[in-house]
Amino acid sequence: MHRVTLPAIGTATAWRDAARGLLAAGVPPEAVLWAEEGAGQSDLFAADAPPPPAGAITVPKSFVPLAQSVCWHAEPERFARLYAFLWRLQGSPRLMADRGDESLAQLRQMEKQVRRCAHKMTAFVRFREIEGGGPRRRFAAWFEPTHHTLEPTAPHFAKRFADMDWAIFTPALSAHFEGGELRFAEGAPRPDLPEDAADALWGTYFRNIFNPARLKVKAMTSEMPKKYWKNLPEARHIPELIATAEARAAEMAAKAPTLPPARAARILQRLHTEEKVSWEELAAKAEEENRHGREGYGRFVMGEGPHDARLIIVGEQPGDMEDEAGRPFVGPSGQLLDKAAEAAGLNRREAYVTNAVKRFKFERRGKRRIHQSPDRSDIEHARWWLSREIELIRPRLILALGGTAAETLTGQRAGILKRRGHVEETEYGPVLLSLHPSYILRQPDAGAQAEARADLEADLAEAARRIAA
Repeated sequence: MHRVTLPAIGTATAWRDAARGLLAAGVPPEAVLWAEEGAGQSDLFAADAPPPPAGAITVPKSFVPLAQSVCWHAEPERFARLYAFLWRLQGSPRLMADRGDESLAQLRQMEKQVRRCAHKMTAFVRFREIEGGGPRRRFAAWFEPTHHTLEPTAPHFAKRFADMDWAIFTPALSAHFEGGELRFAEGAPRPDLPEDAADALWGTYFRNIFNPARLKVKAMTSEMPKKYWKNLPEARHIPELIATAEARAAEMAAKAPTLPPARAARILQRLHTEEKVSWEELAAKAEEENRHGREGYGRFVMGEGPHDARLIIVGEQPGDMEDEAGRPFVGPSGQLLDKAAEAAGLNRREAYVTNAVKRFKFERRGKRRIHQSPDRSDIEHARWWLSREIELIRPRLILALGGTAAETLTGQRAGILKRRGHVEETEYGPVLLSLHPSYILRQPDAGAQAEARADLEADLAEAARRIAA
């Protein structure tokens, strides 16, 4: 029996090195007893001996971040679970894509819990200023994480608060940032930290962002669990804000204006009287846009198709191949869309095909251009162009493929998988929501791809039925 005792600091690296050595030596999971320093575990048949030297092993790239996260979980059996899965992975490298594997599902759940805990730490650590003898101000904080997330999260604080010295104490570990250097030490009891001026600022901030008209206690306690309240200076205001929410919401409603301000009327009038742009003028404006290139963006790619089309298909943004060709949907996504449309009985040549965002957004890595998802400013910048296309064509139906198209046309991106297949009424007319072909191409296995493609084909068939009705 091999006993491996892992340190409290550098746990993930220590597990990785030990697992490599054990795996290279052919030591099966049942012959390894994993322990943590200070955990008090003992086994009469286990020998504290150094693990075999690390050897060269190959694992799928997706396993590395999974293992790094799971090592910080509080579950005592996490190391054994990881090693048992790693052992199986050597004979089945495609196991990482098996959604039905129970062990993988457990590890994914642990990974999710660790990431959530780390997010809560970055959101709910509250520093208080303490006395210092050097040129830099000193701060300290107390936090009680659910999992061992201080070590992987501390670099976030080191980067964000690099101009001050600070310490974060937890029951299991403490992090100290002094003179630009980060180090870790043993945990400590909760220190007696004095209140400072920041406490009042946190209270003022929280009271001002609290909207009594949108109070949902269950949702609030889900995002801000009660276990953290005792360490949050703003939490002392929560009982009062909840108790007075109904009265404050009624007061807000009573004071709400009944008519829009005069400036809103002038803006609406100007929008409604704006002259329509012709196709020729739209093409000229697109050429003008292309003469003013933007760093990290490709050329301006307009839609194509009949100008009297009954259906407009709206995607996300041009890809690398679309940018090169200057035409929408000519790359792998466009090819998949063509095949799905043919299977659904929809003639894509009779539809006008365009994108919600007109430029390919990318990050350059060497000679490659890596696709970047458009942000809200990209969407808002391109909204005028899509509106003009819809205005000129006046289609019977718009088919929105993916979250960016859904956000542009309906104002909401969330829940696209649940909303797909449904028609939503918008200011642009009826919009049928569906999946973007790139989402299908990103699915990890053939079964998931087939299921997603069937959903897209069903939506294309529904679009064909509606425009023919």
